[in-house]
Amino acid sequence: NHPSKSPKSPPAHLGQIQPELYGPAGDPEPGGVSLRYSYGSQQLLVRVLRARDLPAKDSNGFSDPYVKIYLLPDRKKKFQTKVLRRTLNPEWDETFSFGVPFAELPARRLHFSVYDFDRFSRHDLIGQVVMDNLLEAAEARPEVAIWRDIQEGTGEKADLGEVNFSLCYLPTAGRLTVTVIRASNLRAMDLTGYSDPYVKASLMAEGRRLKKRKTSIKKNTLNPNYNEALVFDVPHESVHHVSLTIAVVDYDCIGHNEVIGLCRVGSDADGPGREHWAQMLANPRKPIEHWHTLVEVRSTPKTTRDPQKSTGTPQNPPGTPKPFWIP
Repeated sequence: NHPSKSPKSPPAHLGQIQPELYGPAGDPEPGGVSLRYSYGSQQLLVRVLRARDLPAKDSNGFSDPYVKIYLLPDRKKKFQTKVLRRTLNPEWDETFSFGVPFAELPARRLHFSVYDFDRFSRHDLIGQVVMDNLLEAAEARPEVAIWRDIQEGTGEKADLGEVNFSLCYLPTAGRLTVTVIRASNLRAMDLTGYSDPYVKASLMAEGRRLKKRKTSIKKNTLNPNYNEALVFDVPHESVHHVSLTIAVVDYDCIGHNEVIGLCRVGSDADGPGREHWAQMLANPRKPIEHWHTLVEVRSTPKTTRDPQKSTGTPQNPPGTPKPFWIP
């Protein structure tokens, strides 16, 4: 546990964030983060105030910082502040709430990751702070301010999020249904700290897109709920020769829509995508639901390149009939 410091103490080269912990009444001194535990609702209230002396990540001599907050060991639920433009001394003043039973509080830790927003590439991790002794911190006097040095990141990447959907195949009808349920922890693509996401499903064969379907657009959210069915006609003789690319896309009414991340499911997909497809085929007429981690577009060349050209191996050995592709 780091000792308390005055706000005037010299900052580390990565800057400082001040977790200042307050009770039910009173405003904290100038600082970075404050905590309060609500016993009635069993909520840990985290108020992200400010950071100081952050390093410049952009060529203009500034950064565009924002903070992600986790209550470890759970990384499924996280919160994110808005992005502040062109500053090394950001002032957020945003409050977030984690539901956590009082008995679990001593074993939990708060993890703050400070990032530099980048519209066109992966966001840079500036550094992080991990706070323990949360019960002691939440019971501290309101006027006590605690600055914490921001530590260098441990190679953590700005994750893109996850998408949850089910697959259901009806062999007799030759119908493949993708039910997009929700997405979570999506990467913020807009300066508001949010995105306007929709999900696009593309039916692929030999690197070519045969059909595409998409959900509605959900505005200003990183955790959209859809519950929308996307239906494809896939004859039974073709189902082993097709795959799906599921892309989560940020809608932009002015510029180009940008892919936040994607995943692939199919017999030739990697790991979880292949497993999900196999479970679907093994359980006809039954929806099989999985979560999938989104990856960057360049990580999945099969969605944009003909595998026959990239590997030099024919998809159909001589003498085997060509599958019936959907027109």
